[in-house]
Formats: sequence, C-alpha cells, structure tokens
Amino acid sequence: MNGAPRTVLFIGAGKNQRRAIRRARELGLRVVAVDGNANAPGLPDADIPRVVDFSNVRLLLARLADLEIHGVLAVQSERAVPIVAAVAEELGLPGIGVETAHLMTHKVAMRRRLADAGVPQPRFAAIRTLGERRLAADAVGFPAVLKPANSGGQRGVFRVESLDDVEAHLHESIAASPTGEAILEEYVEGLELNGISVVRDGEVISTILSDRLHPEGRSFGVSWIHLWPPSIEGDQLAEAHRVASHTARALGLQTGIAFPQLMARPDGGITLVECGARLGGLMAELAEHALGIDLIEVQLRIALGDPITDELVTPRFERAVAIRFLTAEPGPLPAGRVTRIGPLDRVLASPGVVHAETYLEVGETINPVTRITDRRGLVIAVGETTAEALEKAEAGAALVEVEVEAA
Repeated sequence: MNGAPRTVLFIGAGKNQRRAIRRARELGLRVVAVDGNANAPGLPDADIPRVVDFSNVRLLLARLADLEIHGVLAVQSERAVPIVAAVAEELGLPGIGVETAHLMTHKVAMRRRLADAGVPQPRFAAIRTLGERRLAADAVGFPAVLKPANSGGQRGVFRVESLDDVEAHLHESIAASPTGEAILEEYVEGLELNGISVVRDGEVISTILSDRLHPEGRSFGVSWIHLWPPSIEGDQLAEAHRVASHTARALGLQTGIAFPQLMARPDGGITLVECGARLGGLMAELAEHALGIDLIEVQLRIALGDPITDELVTPRFERAVAIRFLTAEPGPLPAGRVTRIGPLDRVLASPGVVHAETYLEVGETINPVTRITDRRGLVIAVGETTAEALEKAEAGAALVEVEVEAA
C-alpha cells in the first residue's frame, strides 16, 4: 500500500473495529471513522473521527462530502454491512453490492436464496405475527431456533421446544429485528464451525474453519471458545469447504469476505447455519496466530480494489490456537458490579498466551452470559495441539483479576 496516502472509511467505531482501524493506519492509510456514539472506543484511533448516525445513508454522505474516500468497510459490525454496500455504490467504490449485502444480512432472504441453490440448510419459516406461529411450527418442527430475521449479537435468539415457547419469546425476537420479522429454524445437532472465506472474482481462494464451542442452556448461541485446527477431518472437512464455497457463490459474492457458520452433523454431513459478509467471530485474530495470515489487510485491500494475491492468503506457519472468551456463569469471571480490574501482566506472562484483553470498566455490571455482549474479554493461547492450547488459554483466563459486588 505504497504511494500517496489513501483514505478508508470505517462504518462503526466500536471496540471490535478498533484493531482494524489501527492496522489501517499502520499500513499507511488515512482513516475516517464514523459512529453515532461519541464515546465509541475506535474514534480516537482514527485520523478523522466523526460522530454521525450512519444508519441514515444520505445524512452520512452529506457529513462526508468534504472528503475524498477511496474505500469503505466494516470489519465486525453486522448492521453496518448494508450501509457499507450502499455507500460504496453511491460513491462508485468497490463493494459487494446492495443486493448481496441484503442476502447476507437478512436471514429469510438468505434462506430462500440458498434453498433455490440447493445449499444444505435447516428447515425454516418466516414469522411476522403470533398468528403465524402454528404454520411455522408445522413446517419446521421442534426443537427449533427462533431468532430475528436481521440482527446480530445473539439478541432475541432462543431454542424453543413447543408452540408455548414460541409464543413466550416471539415478541422479543421480532423486537430485535429492524424490520419486525423473525425466523423459525430447525435445530440441528452437531459441532458448530466458524469459517472465513476469501472470495476473488467469484471464486473462493481460501477458507479457514475453526471449532466454535458454546455453553449449554440459554446461552447456547454464544461462542465462548474457538479452536484451530478444526476437529473434523477427511470427507467431512472437505464437505465443509465445499458448502462454504457453494454458499458464497449462491449469495452472489464476487470479491469480498464471507463468514459462514456451519454445523458438522454426527452423520458426517454439513449444514449451513448462516453466512455473513464480514470478519466475524474473532477469525482475524485466529488466522493471525494460527497461520500468520493478515485478514484485516486482505479486507482493506478488497475495500480499496487492490489485487488479492495468493500470497496474502497462504499460511506462513501452522500452530494450534485456542481463543477463550471471558464470561460469567458459566465462565471464569464473577457476575456482579465491577469494583476493581487488575492488570493483565500475569495473564500475558502465562505460558502459551499470545494475547489478552478485557472490555470492562469499574462500575459496570458483568451479567451471566446470554448474548455476545456478555463476553467481557478474551485470552488467546497457542500450543502443539488444540487441547494444549485450550489448557493454556484456560490457565491464563483464570489469572484475570476482577472483583465485583452484588449488583
């Protein structure tokens, strides 16, 4: 990325975008970051921070009219994906297109397109009103998963066992959807996998898969451990790569990042859970420590329309990695109002730990984990095997010093 500095626009400046903002500046890019929250943690890291509600594309463009933008992106924010696509089209910049952005953020539209393409996926039915619950249940069966049609962060997501469960939770699922829609999906048993696929000119040139582990119960949809390499192998691993590639093509992604989540079934098959258009699930950190691949640089190059060479996605090394999120009940953190946060020196000095951070402030409350926002930090460790890496990550997480009082 040599030559005169080019300007990239980050839509959203929350904590999950902060690392990418910093990396863009390390690569010599000028960064503009916008967020409706004046206290968004990524704003101070940008060259040009602007407080603006980016959900209003016209207002956003008006606030940026004085700048020459060369690329626009969102690395972690699901709700920013359609905005990024719309801004790119308005400014004539590289992007995935508004239609593809819709397909990759609206679960009902996604399911219908994937059904037409023959991608293996759960049975599903859209629900807008309580009166539609029985028809949806007849089409899907139980157990099932009820969730908003277009939302993120595991908001409004429930495992349901009966019509009564659907009735009890439908309002919350619909309320979490900006368009007031929910979807009921067949619950598929198996091992969940996170994936990242790099797509160039309509072809997937790299897919990285990892085990995505989660607690039981109400927090079943929140991942709390990621492991690489994945535990599946042979024909099932090959099928997972095939389904990931088929999904990206079916959703119309030409050049970009796909974030497929898959279920490796006990019978050896693969089911597509859903597919985003972003670097989700801490996969950038996993790729960096497991394979030496800089997926943030790849995403930046895609946003700028730069060539994506094979070298950029070729592993420089391979080592087992475990990412352990810091959660409470279950997890290593205590639940309650935070009174003290200790330094991470002991955690970072723990054998095998390569990264650790917390998302905590004194006075806030750590809640039992039910959604992604209840993850309050992470520890990343490496080892000869995933079991060793996980053991080291767990040992490091146990050293995190947080004191609380009853909320």
